[in-house]
Amino acid sequence: MRFNRVLVTGGAGFIGSHLVDELMARGCSVTVIDNLSSGSIDNIRCWLKHSNFNFIHGDLLEIDHLRKALEDCEAVFHLAADPDVRRGSSDPESHYRQNVEATFHLLEEVRKAGQVEEIIFTSSSTVYGEASRIPTPEDYSPLEPISVYGASKLACEALITAYAHTYGFKAVILRLSNIVGPRSRHGVIYDFINKLLRNPRVLEILGDGTQTKSYLHVDDCVEAMVLASEQSEPRVEVFNIGSEDWINVKRIAEIVVEELGLQGVKFEFTGGADGGRGWPGDVKEMLLDISKIKKLGWKPRYNSEEAVRLTARALIREIREKPS
Repeated sequence: MRFNRVLVTGGAGFIGSHLVDELMARGCSVTVIDNLSSGSIDNIRCWLKHSNFNFIHGDLLEIDHLRKALEDCEAVFHLAADPDVRRGSSDPESHYRQNVEATFHLLEEVRKAGQVEEIIFTSSSTVYGEASRIPTPEDYSPLEPISVYGASKLACEALITAYAHTYGFKAVILRLSNIVGPRSRHGVIYDFINKLLRNPRVLEILGDGTQTKSYLHVDDCVEAMVLASEQSEPRVEVFNIGSEDWINVKRIAEIVVEELGLQGVKFEFTGGADGGRGWPGDVKEMLLDISKIKKLGWKPRYNSEEAVRLTARALIREIREKPS
């Protein structure tokens, strides 16, 4: 790593905790700030007593916690956000406050502190909206998100870009596909497993089952995140991070059924909203062009189906081993 002292916002969450594992393995001094609204202290428990690790239970909207977290940090991996895309249709304020407002507070404190050299931000494929070009490259336009979540991520991108140019630090913006893997506690795979554990005969599937998207294993994601941080050169650089293929929701359901060892499960499709979407704002098809990040020497080890199967297997084990 180019940086020794690193802050990870949202570092107790799904992707954040895997990133922390990688940074600690590389010998970095890591501070995590997390309000634990969607993350879990169990995800980072193995590091709590390590001399190179510092955990702050706090929110980016609380300035005192944020200032403490930024002390002496050279780089910030900014992952803290409300990760539930679906929530935006019923509670848009959560995405505004936890995504946009929290990012503004972080940028203001970075500006005032003066020592942060780089911010690495996890954005989302949802900023593209319903792209007419698939696979979708980083320079695709116009960016027209169809969810409040996507809009909030795009707003964060704009703020980070402006602050980087105005106040002289670097920014790396990472537009992630659907990231899956151990410790995930939301998303279609996790939902299917829990539904089938409650009722192994019938599985409700939101939408019409044809929603088709790219899925990337979290290990591949973290590897790409670190590489992009190390090798990006311009003041602001954007990278797509995803797999090179896609998979539909019905096939994901079949994989989960297989990994649970079930047979004869009846699939009941809700029909969804607006042409078979799972919910209002759900992008029906998503596949990112990842040729830019591949030029740095990265490529995913797992395709979408492999990532989904490995995730289903890991989550089933985690759920079954969790104390009741």
